[in-house]
Amino acid sequence: MGKSFKISLGFLVGLLVLFGCLQLIRIPEAERITWGVNFSKMQAENLKLDWKVAYMAILEDLGVRHVKLLTQWNAIEGQQDIFNFDDIDWQLTVAQDHGTSVLYVVGMKPGRWPECYVPGWAANLSKQEQQEHLLQYIQTTVMRYKDSPVISAWQAENEPLFKFGKCPWYYREFLKKEVALIKSLDPSRQVIISDTGENSLWLTAASIGDVVSTTMYRKVWVHVTDSFGFYFTWPFPSWTYSARAALIRALFDKRVFVGELQAEPWNSKLFYDNVPLKEQEKSMNLRQLTANVEYAKQTGFDEFYLWGVEWFYWLKETQNKPEVWDYAKTLFQ
Repeated sequence: MGKSFKISLGFLVGLLVLFGCLQLIRIPEAERITWGVNFSKMQAENLKLDWKVAYMAILEDLGVRHVKLLTQWNAIEGQQDIFNFDDIDWQLTVAQDHGTSVLYVVGMKPGRWPECYVPGWAANLSKQEQQEHLLQYIQTTVMRYKDSPVISAWQAENEPLFKFGKCPWYYREFLKKEVALIKSLDPSRQVIISDTGENSLWLTAASIGDVVSTTMYRKVWVHVTDSFGFYFTWPFPSWTYSARAALIRALFDKRVFVGELQAEPWNSKLFYDNVPLKEQEKSMNLRQLTANVEYAKQTGFDEFYLWGVEWFYWLKETQNKPEVWDYAKTLFQ
């Protein structure tokens, strides 16, 4: 499931005024592209998969060597001050055994609907108390894994500047505290801040993080009302990504990569909630995925993480449709 559709006038005007001339320029494809995937144990379980078997297949059969790991606070600290990292330990150990690097997402909002995962015991605490406990959770996580050779970088939250999802609060100044804490505990690694690719110039994200990660969604469902909507293809040409990345380099001397390249359906409801496969394929299928990958290459970016690898595996294992999985192999192998 993707993001909101409110497009700010300033965002559009900024693109048109500052970078309109780039529409005439063909951005060369990067000579060497790094392909990775987002992986969520929770998403695999939503699809009724054996998440460990799926994870192993992603590394061994698909050949993935770069994983962005989504972790939920409520799953790790289900009881106050009692942390269970067993599943994360296993994922990192297996990744290391396969020579796979891990971009570790830590925070209250790691990605996947409903986006924010506050433990039940903290749900009724004040904002200040929640923030204090969140910082403790982040510190515990970073201290546990900062010496792990498999961690390539940290990402503080997922699109923390974008008000999307069921979250108790958004606070830019607190995000700065999260980043400062991570960097004080592990100064050897960069801290990534992610931001929406459909409604932002990424300026604030670049001012806070060491690296900017962005989203890239192409065909999505637009809700007009709760019961009515339609499929919509984003009209932005690929150069709009290239132009914003150039702006970030010019102003901040920082890198931008795509942390979420759409590779799964976006329907009127969560696709694993009994959405028929025929309906799922209206927004994602082999043809759409191929088009998304080609669009991504046209930006000139050199690093992309596919959003939807759990769905690839579900198609192959439960629907006898291995075509998407097999195509993804060509990217990784």
